[in-house]
Amino acid sequence: MRVMVTGATGFMGARLCAALADAGHDVRAFALRGVDASGLPPSVEVVYGDVTDEESLAAAFRGRDAVFHTAAAVEAWLPDASVFHTVNVGGLENVLKAAKRTPAVKKIVYTSSYFAIGPTDGYVADEKQVHQGKAFCTEYEKSKFLADRIALQAAAEGVPITIVYPGVMYGPGTLSSGNLVCRVLIERFNGRLPGYIGDGYDRESFSHVDDVVSGHIAALEKGRVGERYLLTGENASFVQIFNLAANITNTKPPKFHIPLWLLEIYGRISVIIARITGNPPLISYPGVDCTRHQWAYSCDKAKKELGYSPRSLTEGLAETLLWLKNEKLIEF
Repeated sequence: MRVMVTGATGFMGARLCAALADAGHDVRAFALRGVDASGLPPSVEVVYGDVTDEESLAAAFRGRDAVFHTAAAVEAWLPDASVFHTVNVGGLENVLKAAKRTPAVKKIVYTSSYFAIGPTDGYVADEKQVHQGKAFCTEYEKSKFLADRIALQAAAEGVPITIVYPGVMYGPGTLSSGNLVCRVLIERFNGRLPGYIGDGYDRESFSHVDDVVSGHIAALEKGRVGERYLLTGENASFVQIFNLAANITNTKPPKFHIPLWLLEIYGRISVIIARITGNPPLISYPGVDCTRHQWAYSCDKAKKELGYSPRSLTEGLAETLLWLKNEKLIEF
């Protein structure tokens, strides 16, 4: 098929472009001007634009059969919170408008987020859960919730859109905010994060990036229009992540837990520094707030309908840690 990918230089988007090209699809990558797209396969056509600019999207959609909309502002905190709404909500609205102007586009696969499903304190949720929309840990969560409503309404109006919800993605690739697990592991193995994050109450659904990529392609080929599919994996805490990493690398696990109240103070100080430097912090107080909740999900629907087959957390982490070591980002 002739496909287009927004967010093509991102952590997941870049690997999606490569996988689509390997599968024989005609791939057009949509990237922000000035962003390095040299890591994309030579067979991928790169066009430049911005999801906040409907005209640039409409031009890029011409001659495409399908669109993967993966572009998003993925941060726990930004100095200008309006960016989340402009990019994540407005960007989807522009994609939908551009698609309506392009009759050739027969399918849209929209990358939402588990945050749009909402927290699951004390239980495991599936696609039937609807976010209450009353409280949000981050502006990112709020923006993905609002965008999810727009996507579902578009589907109800007949737009050929399928929505996928990755979990906490990790794996080899760009060390962006979307690859939080790798960034945390780098801090851990370099001694800058000496203790466990919290007491282990948190629960996240961890997804290897290549499994998420496969899930996206399956959603294009098999996903039903208007349906939601969780592309998640094993549900675990960051305490379990640290213990698994220690077992895999035959290194010692942390000896103490860093309480969330202390991490929140650190996060608030990091935000003050970030406002001065302009660099998003690894740990921010809204991000710490997320770990006060559980985000555990079942991907049984995606397994049944899409053939989604996520690898175990042990297997995925072993591969990721070896990659980090080979890249000389950690030692063990």
